[in-house]
Amino acid sequence: MAASNGGAPLVVFDFDKTIVDCDSDNWVVDALGATGRFDELLRHLPWNHAIDAMMGELHAEGRTAEDVRACLRAAPLSPHVAAAIRSAHARGCELRVLSDANAFFIDAVLAHHGLAGYFAGTDTNPAHVDPAGRLRIRPYHEFAAPAPGHGCALPSCPPNMCKGKVMERILLQEEEAAAAARRRRRVVVYLGDGRGDYCPSLKLREGDYVMPRAGYPVCDLIAASPPAAAVRGWDGFEDLARVLLGIVDAEIARAVAEQGDAAAATTNVVVPDCRALPLPLPARQEAALLPQAVRVPN
Repeated sequence: MAASNGGAPLVVFDFDKTIVDCDSDNWVVDALGATGRFDELLRHLPWNHAIDAMMGELHAEGRTAEDVRACLRAAPLSPHVAAAIRSAHARGCELRVLSDANAFFIDAVLAHHGLAGYFAGTDTNPAHVDPAGRLRIRPYHEFAAPAPGHGCALPSCPPNMCKGKVMERILLQEEEAAAAARRRRRVVVYLGDGRGDYCPSLKLREGDYVMPRAGYPVCDLIAASPPAAAVRGWDGFEDLARVLLGIVDAEIARAVAEQGDAAAATTNVVVPDCRALPLPLPARQEAALLPQAVRVPN
């Protein structure tokens, strides 16, 4: 199908344990032999600050950003996930990443697997390599005083990133684009696995879909208090591809059917046939049919 299909959903992916089958922070730390030190940092620092500090320690030991990138090239990414991404894009879906990983890790993995060009955007913790060659990772929402943080009271959201706030922005942009184009907002499909994926699930509306990974924390939260969106779980990456593409195909088919119904309604409007209308009478014949004046004698 052409990549401009109006019925294709907007698909938003979490990254860790959804696109890749690991936690990318732990994957890098373990691969570089720093697991014990990272665990020690986590005793004193929030996760996002701890991974930044860990990158600083590794840099001080002579580890480079390219060493980190090399670790990420080995991170497990199922061919079923890659195929699902390519197939959803080919069907006309816009794809995005919404993740509590970081931009450097995500970009490295997607580029290695040739998938970067399929995504229209990524919302995640910013990261960059500074002039000294040290990888810096910052929180998406600054939360150290006097920064206000994200303001979400949901306990499943970590302090550095509320995915629900990001999802609200995505949905608002979708609604504004739909209003400008005088069309219905696209259906949104969200895939995730962790506690942080619960808040964005709650922002979805009826008609949208959330795809939680079976057996992972988000499933328990959804089971306890379901969102308005339809829940379509997946268990394993072959199942992810099957469920996701099933939703995409069903939404495209529904849009096509609605367009067909609208076209049929327009076609079935009864237009009077001019040939069936009475023709105007000639002037003399019309005059002959009019009542004649009564003559009155003088």
